[in-house]
Amino acid sequence: IGEIPVYGMSDISSYLDLPRKTIEYWICGKEPIVQLPSIHPPRFSFSNLVELHILSIVRAKGVKLKRVRSALWSMKMENPQNRHPLLEHRLLTDGVYIFSRSLAGDLVNESRGGQSTFREMLEVYLERIEWDWKHSPLILYPFLREKSNTDPRIIQINPRVGFGRPVIAGTSITTAIIASRFNARESVADLAEEYERTQAEIEEAIRWEKIKAA
Repeated sequence: IGEIPVYGMSDISSYLDLPRKTIEYWICGKEPIVQLPSIHPPRFSFSNLVELHILSIVRAKGVKLKRVRSALWSMKMENPQNRHPLLEHRLLTDGVYIFSRSLAGDLVNESRGGQSTFREMLEVYLERIEWDWKHSPLILYPFLREKSNTDPRIIQINPRVGFGRPVIAGTSITTAIIASRFNARESVADLAEEYERTQAEIEEAIRWEKIKAA
């Protein structure tokens, strides 16, 4: 399910708050950082969505793109058949190099070909992802307000629910439906009562759709 191309460029840009040009730079060229199931036009899978979420960590930390490519090369050497090496490792960075945690618990410098070292784990971004026992991504909780560990997990994206569209966490209620009914002059209180959700959840769904439509 995670490999089905269900998202367009505008979806990815709005869900992750990433510039389209940045996304295009990561998916195009002879050595794309993220491999899409379809490139003309670009269509993204849930796995791609999570990969780009992870890459946004790297971008926020100011890691050079050449070091990202070096890290990917190192990870692909371990498993040449894997199309999503970024999803197999718990990534870390100190703003210069990229690291992953080995099975033995050591931190491996993927940007320098596998040298063991220790660096601070980027929990703020990585904890927005729920993984299965094989370390495949199950659910992404996009940032709603600010990119911090206090940002609420009210909205989630799950490829098995709502065709991969944003929903209120723990339900199949899409944020688009809530916003549409609110825009049709139904009140937050009435929607909360009908869907048996809190008013805070309804308000967050409306807020999410409003921001992403801007």
